Amino acid sequence: MKLFIGLGNPGKEHENNRHNAGFMFLDFIAGTFNTESNFKNEKKFEADMFEVVIDAEKILFVKPQTYMNAIGRTVKKLADFYKIDPDNIIVAHDDLDLELGSFKIQKGKGPKIHNGILSIEEHLGSSDFTRIRIGIDNRDPENRFQGKDYVLSSFTHEEELKLNDIFNKIIKNLQSTFRLGNILTE
Repeated sequence: MKLFIGLGNPGKEHENNRHNAGFMFLDFIAGTFNTESNFKNEKKFEADMFEVVIDAEKILFVKPQTYMNAIGRTVKKLADFYKIDPDNIIVAHDDLDLELGSFKIQKGKGPKIHNGILSIEEHLGSSDFTRIRIGIDNRDPENRFQGKDYVLSSFTHEEELKLNDIFNKIIKNLQSTFRLGNILTE
């Protein structure tokens, strides 16, 4: 079994924020399964979740409903309940260290600072999980503002289109790297 976590903040006011790129990616994946409306809230895990079976392996897609600083609590509850070790956890998140339109998939490596990732590492007691680092930085180098404010700003329509392109590339990479079968219903 694999645990696939998307990072973000709950609530309508955060829906389109850069910090919610992980949630947006999971929504994109859910759309490929035609299950977007099938995210179910599981109060005991403090998360919205849906499950699929791909190539005889169960994958649990999760959008924690805690705020970013407490996401590790949800990941720990799920990992303990389902007995999933960090090797089988994949976390999709925004990364201000990467330019919008780029991504990296790495195990045990992440951005310089990301409170959601720090919370997961702290609660799991491990950094040995895979991260899908989704680049969100599209600031004007001449007129940059603070990262903490920037991540809470919303994507423009053009940036969302760029994100959808990168989400397709990430999915293709996951299909080969993790042998996740055909998660696109083209």
